Amino acid sequence: MHDSGTGASSGSYGNFEIMPLLCPGGFDTCATSLEAREIFRKNNTDDASPGYFSLTLDNEIQMEATSTRRAGLERFTFPKKSKPYFVLDLANDLPGSFAGGTMNIDPDNGRITLGGLWGSSWGPGRFNYQAFACYDLLNGGNQSLDEFGVWTADTNGLDAKGLGLTQLNFTRNLIGGVYQSGALFSFKNEPQEVTIRVGISFKSAEQACSNAENEVGDSSFDEIVAQSKALWNEKLSKIELDMVNTPRNVTEMLYSSLYRSFLTPNNATDETQGPFEDTTAFYFDSLYCSWDTFRTFYPLMSLHSPVEFSQIVDSYIDAFRVRGWMPECRANHLPGYTQGGSSGDVIVGHFAMTYHDEAAQLGIDLEELYSAMLADANNTPPNWDIEGREADAYNQFGYVPFSALVTSSVGRQTREGSRTLEYAFEDFAIRQVALLMNKSEDVNTFTQRSLSYRNVWDPNVKSDGFQGFAQKRLMNGTFVFSDPIWCSPQDNSTTRSCSLQDDNTNGFYESSSWEYSWFVPHDTAHLIELMGGNATFVDRLDHFFEAGYYQAGNEPSFQTPIGYHYANHPTLSVDRVRDVVFENFDITPAGIPGNDDQAAMATLLVFHLLGLYPGTSAFFFDMDYHNNKNALVPGSTELLVLSPFTPKYTIHNSFLNISTTVTTQGFDSRSVQQTIPKNVAAYVKSVKINGVATPSRCHIDFYDVFKTGGDVVIEVTADKASVDNCGGSLPESVSTGGFASAR
Repeated sequence: MHDSGTGASSGSYGNFEIMPLLCPGGFDTCATSLEAREIFRKNNTDDASPGYFSLTLDNEIQMEATSTRRAGLERFTFPKKSKPYFVLDLANDLPGSFAGGTMNIDPDNGRITLGGLWGSSWGPGRFNYQAFACYDLLNGGNQSLDEFGVWTADTNGLDAKGLGLTQLNFTRNLIGGVYQSGALFSFKNEPQEVTIRVGISFKSAEQACSNAENEVGDSSFDEIVAQSKALWNEKLSKIELDMVNTPRNVTEMLYSSLYRSFLTPNNATDETQGPFEDTTAFYFDSLYCSWDTFRTFYPLMSLHSPVEFSQIVDSYIDAFRVRGWMPECRANHLPGYTQGGSSGDVIVGHFAMTYHDEAAQLGIDLEELYSAMLADANNTPPNWDIEGREADAYNQFGYVPFSALVTSSVGRQTREGSRTLEYAFEDFAIRQVALLMNKSEDVNTFTQRSLSYRNVWDPNVKSDGFQGFAQKRLMNGTFVFSDPIWCSPQDNSTTRSCSLQDDNTNGFYESSSWEYSWFVPHDTAHLIELMGGNATFVDRLDHFFEAGYYQAGNEPSFQTPIGYHYANHPTLSVDRVRDVVFENFDITPAGIPGNDDQAAMATLLVFHLLGLYPGTSAFFFDMDYHNNKNALVPGSTELLVLSPFTPKYTIHNSFLNISTTVTTQGFDSRSVQQTIPKNVAAYVKSVKINGVATPSRCHIDFYDVFKTGGDVVIEVTADKASVDNCGGSLPESVSTGGFASAR
C-alpha cells in the first residue's frame, strides 16, 4: 500500500501501517501516537533486494517484509527476554486523508480486520477511495496473542487506550484535526521472532483475508521471499546485460531503474470499486501521471512487455467507457489533476502504432481505442482539471487562450502555453492513429491541430541573446509576456508559483519558457527554422544546458539532450547524454534527480544507458523522406541512436518470442564518464541490423529491430569529426514530409 517515487511530498497510500514496540511498563505505557513512537533506524542496517526489505531500529528490533501481489508477510525479531508489542494503524495514511472507517479484533482467531475511506494525494480532497486489510497474528498456531485492545490519539494530548476493546467505528471528522487510531496487542511467552500475515483489498475486508489465504496461505517467510525473487528475476531478465564487461555502476543503475519500472502502475484487476466496480476490463491504478510516463516509461515497456502494456491500455480505454474520457492521473478509481492535458492519447496511440497487428490478440479494439482518443480531443469534460482537455477553447482558437470566457465547463485557467504545446503533441498522436486506420479526413484535421504549437510562438521575445519563445495569448491573439527564465532554476524569485496554483501566471507547468519551448518532438525541423536555423539551434541548445535552464528531473527536458540529432550533429548528443547521466544519476541514495515520478526518471536513464531514445516520444512510422533534396530513404519507426554505456545487451520479448541483441563494436569503457576523453571511441560510425547497414546512423526502426529480433551492431569511433552527421536522413518531422504513412 505505497506508491514509490511520486511527486506529492507525502506520497500516497501507506495505509495499515504496523509498528513493533517495546513497552517495559505494559500495555498502557505503549507509545501509540505517531509522534510518540517515532524512532530512528540504525545506520547501515537497510538490506533490500527485489521481494525483500529489512532494517533495524535503534531499539534493536529488526523488521523484515516480503510480499505477493495483494498480500505479504512481516517478520520481526525482538531483543531477547522482551515482550513483543505492536501498534496497528486504522486512521493513518501518508497524506493524512482518513475519512472514516472501522476495525474489528477477533482475539480467538487472532485476526484483525480494518478498512475505511481515504483520499488521493494528487487530486481533489472531496474524492475518496476505500481500502481494507486483514492481519493474521498467530502464524499458523505458532504464536499466542496476549493483551489486545484499541487506542486513539491526536496531536493535542489525547492518548487513550482500551484494553480488551475490540472495535473502532469512525465517521469522517467534519471539524478537522488529526485522527489517529488503531489496535494495540502483544504476544505471550516473549517470542524473539514474530511473523504476521497481511492481506489487502480495495473491495472488502473479506476479500483482503481471502487474498492472504490464497496468496500466502501457510507458506513461510523464506518461501514467499523465494517466490517473489523468482518473479522478479523473470521481470528483470527482460533486459540481459553483459555484466562481465559493463562498468559496475552502469549495471547497478540499469537494473535498479528497470526494477522501479515494474513497480507501477499497480495491477488492481479484480479489486475495482466505485464506477469501475466489477468491470470485466483489466484495471490499473497509480497512474501518477500520464504526463510523466508517456515519454519513456511506455516506450520502454513496448520493447519487452506488450502483454502488460496492452492490459494498461485496456484500463485506459475502460475509463473512456465508464467516464467518457481516458484518465490522466489516477489512484484507485479517483481522478487526479491533469498536468499537460490528455496524455493518455500518446500512450494508447503508441500501443496502436507498435502493436496494431497484434491488437486483437492482445484484447484491444482499435476502433474503440480511436474513439477514446477522439473523445479526449473533441469533448470538453465538465471539469478539465481532472480529465480531458479545455477542448472547446483550444479547438476554436488554435491555442489555449489566457483569460478565456468559458461558460460550459470549469478548470483552472493557467498553463496556457504548456497546455497548448502538449495538446498539439497529443493531436499528433491522434493523427498517427487516424493515418493507421485510413481516416483521411481526420488525418488532415489533426495534422493541422498538431501544428498548433506555432500559434503560441512569439518571435519577438528575446532572452540571453536568443529570439523567439513560446508565450501565452489572449483570445484576441495578443501575446502576454512571460520572461523565459521565470520558473527556471535561474529564477531568483522565491514566491513565484509555477505548478497548479491559481496564481501561476507564468503560462507554463513546472517549467520555464526556456525549457518548454523545445517541446515540439513531432516537428523539430520547423522548430529549428523558428529558432533561426541549425547553427543558432545548436548554440541555443548549448546555452540551455550551460546557463542552467535544463532540469534533468523535469519531463519536458527529457528529449532536449538528444536535440542535436535534428540539427545533424549526433556526436553532440552523445557528449550531452554522457554529461547528463553522470551529473544527475549515480548509485548513491541521492542518485535520482528528484522524484522518480512512477519510473519516469528510471526509464529515461535506462534508455540513455542502452544508447537509444524513443524518437517523437516513441511513435514509429514508415514514410518517404526528403532531406535537403537527397534521394528517398526508406522510413523508420523511429528510435534515435546514441552511444551505449555497455558493450552488449539483449532485450527479450516473450510475447513475440524474439530477442534483440545490441553490440557496441569498439566499445571502450573509458568513454563511460561525464566527459569523453580525446581519442576514446564513443561516437557512432555505423549501424548494422542483421548484417545490413542502415541508411542513417541517427535512427533505427522499431519494426526492423524490436519487432523481428536479431542483431544490431553499433560501431563506435574516436574520430568525432568524421561522424558528426547522420550520414543519411535526419529524424523525422511533420513539416519535412515525415510520418507520411503508418507501417
